[in-house]
Amino acid sequence: MKVLVVGSGGREHALIWKINQSEKVSKIYAAPGNPGIAKLAECVNIQALAIEDLANFANKEKIDLTVVGPESPLIAGITDEFEKRGLRIFGPNKKAAALEGSKAFAKELMHRYKVPTADYQIFSDFEKASQYVKNCPFSFVIKADGEAAGKGAIIPKDKEEAISILQNMMIEKIFGPSGEKVVIEQKLEGEEISLLAFTDGETVLPMIPSQDHKRVFDYNQGPNTGGMGAYAPVPFINAEMVERMKREILVPVIKGLKGEGIKYKGVIYAGLILTKDGPKVLEFNCRFGDPETQAILPLLQTDLVDLLLATLEERLNEINFFWYEGFCVCVVLASKGYPGKYKKGKVIKGMEEAEKEALLFHAGTSFLSTPAAYCSLPTVVTGGGRVLGVTALGDTLKEARDKTYQAVAKIQFEGMHYRRDIGEKYE
Repeated sequence: MKVLVVGSGGREHALIWKINQSEKVSKIYAAPGNPGIAKLAECVNIQALAIEDLANFANKEKIDLTVVGPESPLIAGITDEFEKRGLRIFGPNKKAAALEGSKAFAKELMHRYKVPTADYQIFSDFEKASQYVKNCPFSFVIKADGEAAGKGAIIPKDKEEAISILQNMMIEKIFGPSGEKVVIEQKLEGEEISLLAFTDGETVLPMIPSQDHKRVFDYNQGPNTGGMGAYAPVPFINAEMVERMKREILVPVIKGLKGEGIKYKGVIYAGLILTKDGPKVLEFNCRFGDPETQAILPLLQTDLVDLLLATLEERLNEINFFWYEGFCVCVVLASKGYPGKYKKGKVIKGMEEAEKEALLFHAGTSFLSTPAAYCSLPTVVTGGGRVLGVTALGDTLKEARDKTYQAVAKIQFEGMHYRRDIGEKYE
Protein backbone atom coordinates (compact mmCIF):
# COMPACT_ATOMS: atom_id res chain seq x y z
CA MET A 1 0.00 0.00 0.00
CA LYS A 2 1.01 3.63 -0.51
CA VAL A 3 1.25 5.84 2.57
CA LEU A 4 1.47 9.64 2.81
CA VAL A 5 2.74 11.21 6.04
CA VAL A 6 1.98 14.89 6.54
CA GLY A 7 4.60 16.95 8.39
CA SER A 8 8.29 17.72 8.54
CA GLY A 9 9.53 17.17 12.09
CA GLY A 10 11.05 14.57 14.36
CA ARG A 11 7.68 13.02 15.12
CA GLU A 12 7.01 12.52 11.42
CA HIS A 13 10.49 11.05 10.90
CA ALA A 14 9.81 8.55 13.71
CA LEU A 15 6.41 7.67 12.24
CA ILE A 16 7.91 7.08 8.80
CA TRP A 17 10.79 5.07 10.29
CA LYS A 18 8.23 2.77 11.95
CA ILE A 19 5.81 2.64 9.00
CA ASN A 20 8.75 1.69 6.77
CA GLN A 21 9.13 -1.53 8.80
CA SER A 22 5.66 -2.76 7.79
CA GLU A 23 5.47 -5.44 5.11
CA LYS A 24 2.15 -3.94 4.04
CA VAL A 25 3.82 -0.75 2.76
CA SER A 26 5.32 -0.49 -0.72
CA LYS A 27 5.82 3.29 -0.98
CA ILE A 28 5.96 6.21 1.47
CA TYR A 29 5.54 9.89 0.61
CA ALA A 30 6.17 12.79 3.00
CA ALA A 31 4.75 16.27 2.68
CA PRO A 32 6.94 18.23 2.99
CA GLY A 33 9.41 15.97 4.84
CA ASN A 34 13.03 16.81 5.69
CA PRO A 35 16.56 15.54 4.86
CA GLY A 36 16.36 12.64 7.32
CA ILE A 37 12.93 11.58 6.09
CA ALA A 38 14.21 11.75 2.49
CA LYS A 39 16.27 8.60 3.17
CA LEU A 40 13.06 6.60 3.73
CA ALA A 41 10.34 8.40 1.77
CA GLU A 42 9.79 10.51 -1.32
CA CYS A 43 9.42 14.10 -0.15
CA VAL A 44 6.89 16.27 -1.97
CA ASN A 45 6.89 20.04 -1.70
CA ILE A 46 3.43 20.49 -0.18
CA GLN A 47 3.10 22.20 3.19
CA ALA A 48 1.14 20.59 6.01
CA LEU A 49 -1.60 23.25 5.95
CA ALA A 50 -2.12 23.11 2.18
CA ILE A 51 -5.09 20.81 2.70
CA GLU A 52 -6.60 20.95 -0.80
CA ASP A 53 -3.20 20.38 -2.41
CA LEU A 54 -2.58 17.39 -0.13
CA ALA A 55 -5.98 15.90 -0.95
CA ASN A 56 -5.38 16.43 -4.67
CA PHE A 57 -1.99 14.70 -4.35
CA ALA A 58 -3.53 11.77 -2.46
CA ASN A 59 -6.16 11.42 -5.16
CA LYS A 60 -3.70 11.62 -8.01
CA GLU A 61 -1.19 9.15 -6.51
CA LYS A 62 -3.92 6.79 -5.25
CA ILE A 63 -2.66 7.00 -1.67
CA ASP A 64 -4.11 4.19 0.46
CA LEU A 65 -3.51 5.83 3.83
CA THR A 66 -2.58 9.36 4.94
CA VAL A 67 -1.16 9.87 8.44
CA VAL A 68 -1.18 13.40 9.88
CA GLY A 69 1.65 14.33 12.23
CA PRO A 70 1.14 17.95 13.41
CA GLU A 71 -1.92 19.38 15.08
CA SER A 72 -2.48 22.41 12.83
CA PRO A 73 -3.93 20.58 9.79
CA LEU A 74 -6.10 18.43 12.08
CA ILE A 75 -7.49 21.50 13.83
CA ALA A 76 -8.02 23.09 10.40
CA GLY A 77 -10.09 20.11 9.21
CA ILE A 78 -7.81 18.03 6.96
CA THR A 79 -9.60 14.82 8.02
CA ASP A 80 -13.00 16.22 7.04
CA GLU A 81 -11.70 17.21 3.58
CA PHE A 82 -10.08 13.81 2.92
CA GLU A 83 -13.11 11.87 4.12
CA LYS A 84 -15.37 14.02 1.95
CA ARG A 85 -13.33 12.79 -1.02
CA GLY A 86 -13.38 9.16 0.11
CA LEU A 87 -9.70 9.20 1.09
CA ARG A 88 -8.53 7.17 4.09
CA ILE A 89 -6.79 9.36 6.68
CA PHE A 90 -5.58 8.81 10.24
CA GLY A 91 -6.39 11.62 12.65
CA PRO A 92 -9.47 13.09 14.36
CA ASN A 93 -11.87 15.34 12.47
CA LYS A 94 -12.15 19.08 13.08
CA LYS A 95 -14.74 18.86 15.85
CA ALA A 96 -12.77 16.20 17.72
CA ALA A 97 -9.47 18.08 17.23
CA ALA A 98 -10.98 21.01 19.17
CA LEU A 99 -9.86 19.02 22.20
CA GLU A 100 -6.42 20.45 21.45
CA GLY A 101 -7.47 23.44 19.35
CA SER A 102 -9.34 25.06 22.25
CA LYS A 103 -8.28 24.65 25.87
CA ALA A 104 -11.56 26.25 26.90
CA PHE A 105 -13.50 23.56 24.99
CA ALA A 106 -11.40 20.84 26.61
CA LYS A 107 -11.84 22.27 30.09
CA GLU A 108 -15.60 22.59 29.75
CA LEU A 109 -15.84 19.05 28.39
CA MET A 110 -13.85 17.71 31.34
CA HIS A 111 -16.03 19.63 33.75
CA ARG A 112 -19.22 18.20 32.21
CA TYR A 113 -17.97 14.61 32.33
CA LYS A 114 -16.21 14.82 35.71
CA VAL A 115 -12.70 14.21 34.34
CA PRO A 116 -10.16 15.22 37.03
CA THR A 117 -8.40 18.49 36.17
CA ALA A 118 -7.40 21.78 37.83
CA ASP A 119 -9.97 24.43 38.82
CA TYR A 120 -10.16 27.10 36.14
CA GLN A 121 -11.74 30.26 34.77
CA ILE A 122 -12.05 31.32 31.11
CA PHE A 123 -11.67 34.94 29.98
CA SER A 124 -12.05 36.82 26.70
CA ASP A 125 -11.79 40.24 28.36
CA PHE A 126 -8.36 41.52 29.42
CA GLU A 127 -9.68 43.72 32.24
CA LYS A 128 -11.72 40.90 33.78
CA ALA A 129 -8.79 38.49 33.50
CA SER A 130 -6.47 41.06 35.12
CA GLN A 131 -8.89 41.63 37.99
CA TYR A 132 -9.16 37.89 38.55
CA VAL A 133 -5.40 37.32 38.82
CA LYS A 134 -5.01 40.33 41.15
CA ASN A 135 -7.40 38.70 43.62
CA CYS A 136 -6.54 35.04 42.97
CA PRO A 137 -5.73 33.28 46.28
CA PHE A 138 -3.68 30.43 44.77
CA SER A 139 -0.77 29.91 42.33
CA PHE A 140 -1.99 29.63 38.76
CA VAL A 141 -1.04 28.96 35.14
CA ILE A 142 -2.12 31.17 32.23
CA LYS A 143 -2.85 29.32 29.00
CA ALA A 144 -3.63 30.64 25.55
CA ASP A 145 -6.88 29.03 24.42
CA GLY A 146 -5.67 28.05 20.95
CA GLU A 147 -2.62 26.23 19.59
CA ALA A 148 0.73 27.79 20.43
CA ALA A 149 3.35 25.15 19.48
CA GLY A 150 3.65 23.94 23.07
CA LYS A 151 4.60 27.40 24.37
CA GLY A 152 1.18 28.77 25.30
CA ALA A 153 1.17 27.76 28.99
CA ILE A 154 3.05 30.17 31.27
CA ILE A 155 3.49 30.12 35.04
CA PRO A 156 3.90 33.70 36.33
CA LYS A 157 6.27 34.25 39.23
CA ASP A 158 4.05 36.98 40.69
CA LYS A 159 0.86 38.91 39.96
CA GLU A 160 2.70 41.72 38.24
CA GLU A 161 4.18 39.26 35.74
CA ALA A 162 0.74 37.67 35.35
CA ILE A 163 -0.70 41.00 34.18
CA SER A 164 2.20 41.32 31.73
CA ILE A 165 1.55 37.81 30.36
CA LEU A 166 -2.13 38.61 29.88
CA GLN A 167 -1.16 41.86 28.13
CA ASN A 168 1.16 39.94 25.78
CA MET A 169 -1.41 37.27 24.99
CA MET A 170 -4.66 39.22 24.83
CA ILE A 171 -3.59 42.71 23.74
CA GLU A 172 -0.21 42.29 21.99
CA LYS A 173 -1.38 38.94 20.56
CA ILE A 174 2.03 37.23 20.68
CA PHE A 175 0.20 33.96 19.87
CA GLY A 176 -2.13 35.59 17.34
CA PRO A 177 -5.83 34.68 17.65
CA SER A 178 -4.89 31.77 19.94
CA GLY A 179 -4.41 34.17 22.85
CA GLU A 180 -7.58 36.25 22.45
CA LYS A 181 -9.20 33.90 24.97
CA VAL A 182 -7.27 32.54 27.95
CA VAL A 183 -7.73 29.83 30.54
CA ILE A 184 -6.43 30.62 34.01
CA GLU A 185 -6.16 27.47 36.09
CA GLN A 186 -4.84 26.47 39.46
CA LYS A 187 -1.21 25.32 39.40
CA LEU A 188 -1.02 21.67 40.41
CA GLU A 189 1.96 19.97 42.07
CA GLY A 190 3.33 16.57 41.13
CA GLU A 191 5.15 14.58 38.46
CA GLU A 192 4.07 15.21 34.87
CA ILE A 193 3.73 12.34 32.39
CA SER A 194 2.34 11.82 28.89
CA LEU A 195 -0.11 9.02 28.15
CA LEU A 196 -0.91 8.48 24.48
CA ALA A 197 -3.59 6.07 23.28
CA PHE A 198 -5.15 4.83 20.08
CA THR A 199 -8.91 5.12 19.99
CA ASP A 200 -11.49 4.23 17.35
CA GLY A 201 -14.25 6.08 19.18
CA GLU A 202 -15.22 2.98 21.17
CA THR A 203 -12.08 1.17 22.33
CA VAL A 204 -9.19 3.02 24.00
CA LEU A 205 -5.79 1.35 23.77
CA PRO A 206 -3.10 3.16 25.83
CA MET A 207 0.55 3.09 24.78
CA ILE A 208 3.38 2.87 27.29
CA PRO A 209 3.62 6.07 29.35
CA SER A 210 6.42 8.54 28.65
CA GLN A 211 7.84 11.64 30.27
CA ASP A 212 8.56 14.81 28.31
CA HIS A 213 10.93 17.56 29.46
CA LYS A 214 9.33 20.89 28.52
CA ARG A 215 11.67 23.50 30.02
CA VAL A 216 14.63 24.55 27.92
CA PHE A 217 17.36 24.13 30.56
CA ASP A 218 18.46 21.35 32.92
CA TYR A 219 16.41 20.63 36.03
CA ASN A 220 13.32 22.32 34.57
CA GLN A 221 14.72 25.84 34.37
CA GLY A 222 13.84 28.46 31.76
CA PRO A 223 10.81 28.89 29.51
CA ASN A 224 8.62 26.15 28.08
CA THR A 225 9.51 24.67 24.70
CA GLY A 226 7.92 22.17 22.34
CA GLY A 227 9.89 19.52 24.27
CA MET A 228 13.63 19.06 24.88
CA GLY A 229 13.59 15.30 25.24
CA ALA A 230 11.60 12.32 26.46
CA TYR A 231 11.97 8.78 27.68
CA ALA A 232 9.72 5.73 27.92
CA PRO A 233 8.43 3.82 29.74
CA VAL A 234 8.10 5.71 33.05
CA PRO A 235 9.51 3.51 35.87
CA PHE A 236 7.07 4.69 38.54
CA ILE A 237 3.93 4.08 36.44
CA ASN A 238 2.73 0.47 36.57
CA ALA A 239 0.01 -1.27 34.55
CA GLU A 240 -2.54 -0.70 37.32
CA MET A 241 -1.96 3.06 37.21
CA VAL A 242 -2.27 3.10 33.40
CA GLU A 243 -5.58 1.26 33.73
CA ARG A 244 -6.77 3.82 36.27
CA MET A 245 -5.86 6.73 33.98
CA LYS A 246 -7.66 5.01 31.12
CA ARG A 247 -10.75 4.40 33.26
CA GLU A 248 -10.92 7.84 34.94
CA ILE A 249 -9.66 10.08 32.13
CA LEU A 250 -9.40 8.67 28.60
CA VAL A 251 -12.61 6.64 28.43
CA PRO A 252 -14.86 9.36 29.94
CA VAL A 253 -13.53 11.94 27.46
CA ILE A 254 -14.07 9.68 24.43
CA LYS A 255 -17.54 8.71 25.70
CA GLY A 256 -18.32 12.34 26.48
CA LEU A 257 -17.42 13.44 22.97
CA LYS A 258 -19.51 10.62 21.53
CA GLY A 259 -22.45 11.70 23.67
CA GLU A 260 -22.16 15.15 22.09
CA GLY A 261 -22.17 13.72 18.58
CA ILE A 262 -18.38 13.74 18.07
CA LYS A 263 -16.63 10.48 17.23
CA TYR A 264 -12.93 10.69 18.06
CA LYS A 265 -10.73 8.40 15.93
CA GLY A 266 -6.96 8.63 16.03
CA VAL A 267 -4.42 9.19 18.78
CA ILE A 268 -5.44 11.01 21.94
CA TYR A 269 -2.61 12.39 24.05
CA ALA A 270 -3.21 13.26 27.69
CA GLY A 271 -0.68 15.47 29.46
CA LEU A 272 -1.15 14.39 33.07
CA ILE A 273 0.09 15.39 36.50
CA LEU A 274 0.20 12.92 39.38
CA THR A 275 -1.12 14.86 42.37
CA LYS A 276 -1.67 13.66 45.94
CA ASP A 277 -5.34 13.28 44.93
CA GLY A 278 -4.51 11.14 41.91
CA PRO A 279 -3.85 11.80 38.21
CA LYS A 280 -5.28 15.00 36.73
CA VAL A 281 -5.32 16.39 33.19
CA LEU A 282 -3.11 19.34 32.29
CA GLU A 283 -3.96 19.27 28.59
CA PHE A 284 -5.14 17.09 25.73
CA ASN A 285 -3.53 16.86 22.31
CA CYS A 286 -5.13 15.35 19.23
CA ARG A 287 -2.06 13.66 17.72
CA PHE A 288 1.19 11.83 18.42
CA GLY A 289 3.40 13.77 20.84
CA ASP A 290 6.71 15.33 19.91
CA PRO A 291 9.21 14.23 21.24
CA GLU A 292 7.31 11.44 23.04
CA THR A 293 6.75 9.59 19.76
CA GLN A 294 10.51 9.36 19.21
CA ALA A 295 10.84 7.57 22.58
CA ILE A 296 7.74 5.36 22.28
CA LEU A 297 7.78 3.98 18.72
CA PRO A 298 11.27 2.38 18.92
CA LEU A 299 9.87 0.18 21.72
CA LEU A 300 6.76 -0.86 19.75
CA GLN A 301 6.84 -4.43 18.44
CA THR A 302 3.37 -4.40 16.91
CA ASP A 303 3.13 -3.31 13.26
CA LEU A 304 2.19 0.38 13.42
CA VAL A 305 0.24 0.17 10.17
CA ASP A 306 -1.93 -2.58 11.68
CA LEU A 307 -2.74 -0.23 14.56
CA LEU A 308 -3.54 2.68 12.25
CA LEU A 309 -5.85 0.55 10.10
CA ALA A 310 -7.55 -1.05 13.09
CA THR A 311 -8.28 2.43 14.45
CA LEU A 312 -9.87 3.57 11.20
CA GLU A 313 -11.82 0.34 10.77
CA GLU A 314 -13.07 0.44 14.38
CA ARG A 315 -11.64 -2.91 15.40
CA LEU A 316 -9.10 -1.91 18.05
CA ASN A 317 -10.85 -4.37 20.37
CA GLU A 318 -9.17 -7.13 18.32
CA ILE A 319 -5.65 -5.72 18.77
CA ASN A 320 -3.01 -6.64 21.33
CA PHE A 321 -0.01 -4.42 21.92
CA PHE A 322 3.48 -5.88 22.12
CA TRP A 323 6.40 -3.88 23.43
CA TYR A 324 10.13 -4.51 23.71
CA GLU A 325 11.30 -4.74 27.29
CA GLY A 326 13.72 -1.98 28.14
CA PHE A 327 13.86 1.79 27.80
CA CYS A 328 14.25 4.43 25.12
CA VAL A 329 15.64 7.96 25.55
CA CYS A 330 15.39 10.86 23.10
CA VAL A 331 17.48 14.02 23.57
CA VAL A 332 16.66 17.07 21.46
CA LEU A 333 19.52 19.14 20.06
CA ALA A 334 18.37 22.75 19.67
CA SER A 335 19.54 25.94 17.99
CA LYS A 336 21.04 28.77 20.03
CA GLY A 337 18.24 31.05 21.18
CA TYR A 338 15.44 28.47 21.04
CA PRO A 339 12.62 28.75 22.15
CA GLY A 340 13.14 32.40 21.24
CA LYS A 341 14.73 33.72 18.07
CA TYR A 342 17.43 31.60 16.45
CA LYS A 343 19.48 31.53 13.26
CA LYS A 344 19.25 28.82 10.62
CA GLY A 345 21.76 27.40 8.18
CA LYS A 346 24.39 26.12 10.62
CA VAL A 347 26.24 23.11 9.17
CA ILE A 348 25.67 19.91 11.18
CA LYS A 349 28.69 17.61 11.55
CA GLY A 350 29.12 14.13 13.01
CA MET A 351 25.75 12.63 12.13
CA GLU A 352 27.18 9.59 10.35
CA GLU A 353 29.26 8.68 13.39
CA ALA A 354 26.32 9.26 15.75
CA GLU A 355 24.05 7.04 13.66
CA LYS A 356 26.34 4.07 14.34
CA GLU A 357 25.20 4.22 17.97
CA ALA A 358 21.73 5.78 17.90
CA LEU A 359 18.72 6.74 15.83
CA LEU A 360 18.70 10.33 14.56
CA PHE A 361 15.24 11.75 14.01
CA HIS A 362 15.49 15.00 12.02
CA ALA A 363 13.27 17.71 13.48
CA GLY A 364 14.44 21.03 12.04
CA THR A 365 16.99 20.34 9.30
CA SER A 366 17.30 21.33 5.66
CA PHE A 367 19.73 20.97 2.78
CA LEU A 368 22.23 23.73 2.09
CA SER A 369 21.41 25.00 -1.40
CA THR A 370 25.08 24.89 -2.42
CA PRO A 371 26.93 21.79 -1.17
CA ALA A 372 30.09 22.59 0.74
CA ALA A 373 33.28 22.19 -1.28
CA TYR A 374 34.59 19.49 1.03
CA CYS A 375 31.57 17.24 0.56
CA SER A 376 30.09 15.76 -2.61
CA LEU A 377 26.80 15.00 -0.84
CA PRO A 378 24.22 17.69 -0.05
CA THR A 379 25.15 19.39 3.21
CA VAL A 380 22.59 19.21 6.01
CA VAL A 381 22.12 22.39 8.02
CA THR A 382 19.91 23.57 10.84
CA GLY A 383 16.45 24.64 9.72
CA GLY A 384 14.50 25.04 12.95
CA GLY A 385 14.63 25.55 16.70
CA ARG A 386 14.62 21.86 17.54
CA VAL A 387 17.10 20.33 15.12
CA LEU A 388 17.65 16.62 15.89
CA GLY A 389 16.23 14.00 18.24
CA VAL A 390 19.05 11.65 19.24
CA THR A 391 17.47 8.39 20.37
CA ALA A 392 18.77 5.11 21.77
CA LEU A 393 17.49 1.99 23.52
CA GLY A 394 18.85 0.05 26.47
CA ASP A 395 17.90 -2.72 28.86
CA THR A 396 17.87 -0.14 31.66
CA LEU A 397 17.11 3.56 31.64
CA LYS A 398 20.74 4.30 32.51
CA GLU A 399 22.00 2.24 29.57
CA ALA A 400 19.61 4.02 27.20
CA ARG A 401 20.73 7.40 28.55
CA ASP A 402 24.41 6.55 28.26
CA LYS A 403 24.03 5.42 24.65
CA THR A 404 22.04 8.51 23.73
CA TYR A 405 24.49 10.97 25.24
CA GLN A 406 27.48 9.13 23.72
CA ALA A 407 25.88 9.71 20.32
CA VAL A 408 25.06 13.33 21.18
CA ALA A 409 28.77 13.92 21.87
CA LYS A 410 29.60 13.09 18.24
CA ILE A 411 27.37 15.82 16.77
CA GLN A 412 28.30 19.48 16.42
CA PHE A 413 26.78 22.62 14.98
CA GLU A 414 27.31 26.24 15.92
CA GLY A 415 25.22 27.21 18.94
CA MET A 416 24.02 23.66 19.64
CA HIS A 417 22.48 23.24 23.08
CA TYR A 418 20.59 20.45 24.82
CA ARG A 419 19.51 19.24 28.22
CA ARG A 420 21.86 16.85 29.99
CA ASP A 421 19.29 15.50 32.45
CA ILE A 422 16.75 13.71 30.27
CA GLY A 423 15.59 10.70 32.31
CA GLU A 424 18.35 11.22 34.87
CA LYS A 425 16.06 11.48 37.88
CA TYR A 426 14.83 7.89 37.56
CA GLU A 427 17.79 6.03 36.05
